[in-house]
Amino acid sequence: MFTRLSIPTPFEVGPVNAYLAGRTLVDPGPGSEEAWATLLDALEERELGPTDVERVLVTHPHPDHFGLAARLREAGARVVASPGTAEIIRDFAARLEYEQEYFVDFFDRNGMARTTAQTVTDLPSAYLSVAPGVETDRELDDGEVIEVHDSAVTAEAVQGHAHGETAFTFEDDGESTAIVGDHVLPDITPNPLLQPPASGDRPRVLPAYNRSLERLRERGFDRLLPGHREIIDEPTKRIDEILSAHEERTREVRELVDGPTTAFDVMEGLFGDLPATEQFPAMSEAVGHLDVLEERGDVERRKQGGVYVYEEVAA
Repeated sequence: MFTRLSIPTPFEVGPVNAYLAGRTLVDPGPGSEEAWATLLDALEERELGPTDVERVLVTHPHPDHFGLAARLREAGARVVASPGTAEIIRDFAARLEYEQEYFVDFFDRNGMARTTAQTVTDLPSAYLSVAPGVETDRELDDGEVIEVHDSAVTAEAVQGHAHGETAFTFEDDGESTAIVGDHVLPDITPNPLLQPPASGDRPRVLPAYNRSLERLRERGFDRLLPGHREIIDEPTKRIDEILSAHEERTREVRELVDGPTTAFDVMEGLFGDLPATEQFPAMSEAVGHLDVLEERGDVERRKQGGVYVYEEVAA
C-alpha cells in the first residue's frame, strides 16, 4: 500500500524513508532545501505536488523524520501524531533547550566533566535548522484507527527510541505490516537515546525498549517498514538479533562494574576515547544497560561525593 521514498538527511545515518499512500505521507524528512527538492521530485514522478498531500503522519519527533511537516502543513496538509510527539514538534527548540539543561547536570552527576557535558549537550543545536516547529491537527492515541487509501491503519504506541513513538500497523495484500520509524532498523541496532523526565523520575528507556521489542515480536508481523534503509521481510528474526545484541552488551557492562563505577567509566570501558559528537549516544548506551542491570537487581546505584556510582549486588 505504501511506496517508499528516499529523502536525504544531513545526518550520519543517511537518507530517511518517507512512505506515501494515496495522499497520505509518513515521515516527510528533515526541513532542508535538499530534502524538500527531493520530495518534490518524488511527488512529481507520481503526478502530485505539495498541495496534493492531504495528511502527514509522524512516527516520532526526531528532525530527520518530521522536519518537512511544517512546509507541507503550509501547503494545506493536516499533521497527525501522538500526543507526546505533538508536544515536542510544536516547539522543538524549547524541547531541545530543556534537554540540554537537564543533561548537563545529569552527565556531570554521572562522572563526565562538566565542561565536556556542556560541549556534548550543545552539539544538537545544529538540528534546529532542519526542525521548524509545526502544530498537530489531530493527535492519535494508542489504538486509534484512521483510514488511509481505503485501508484501516492503527496507531500503536511503542517505547524506547524517542518520546511519543508510534508504529502504524495495517494489513496489506493479506500481510500484517507496520511502519516502525527507527524502532526497528534492518542493519543498525537502534540506540535508545536518553530522555529527560516529563515529570518525576527519568525514563529508563532501554528496559522499556527491550519490552517494547518483545511485544512487537509477539505480534508476528510479516513485514516492517523502517525509517532508514531496506524493508525488513523477516521481522521476528531481526528483532531477535537486536535483543541478542542488547543482551550481549548488558553482559559486557556487567563485567565493567568492578567496585564503585560511574556511567562515564562504563562508557570509556566500552568505547575508549570518543569525540564529543559520539558521547551522547555512548552515554545513552552505558546508562541504558546500567538501568537494565539495576532493574534486574544485579547492580545498585548510590551517591558518592556528589556523583552516582554503581556497584555489584552481593549474591
